[in-house]
Amino acid sequence: MGAAEEVFDNPTDWVAKHIRRYVESDGAKGHRAYGHDALLLTTRGRRSGKLRRTALWYLRDGERYLLVGSNGASRGDPAWVHNVRANPAVVVQVRGEAFAALAHVASIDERAALWERIASEIPQYAGYQKRVRRELPVVIVEPA
Repeated sequence: MGAAEEVFDNPTDWVAKHIRRYVESDGAKGHRAYGHDALLLTTRGRRSGKLRRTALWYLRDGERYLLVGSNGASRGDPAWVHNVRANPAVVVQVRGEAFAALAHVASIDERAALWERIASEIPQYAGYQKRVRRELPVVIVEPA
């Protein structure tokens, strides 16, 4: 992910505004969003090859970051999860710090070990899980 490459922000209006606020304030505004900590995740589009950035709630697990592919309780996984499956190299920004990382969708065993904590600390995800037929993917991000 080269520094000169253009990054395309999530096209959903409220998410795009959140990303702009986060970037313009170097994470001072936007790190806390709707009651939870948020980071910016940049992936490479699996079909377009373009860099795609979105804002996501996260939990820390030691040095790792835990993300959930809820897609607002939509039927399918969000594009960023598909992008991670195709290319695990990502860039993460937490507050003012941006770093390269590797991401992967948690295995069944990994997810089982993490889900209770995630659902407890971010109860919106537990609610989303009850509303959808698919299992919400948990993505584990580790600094490279």
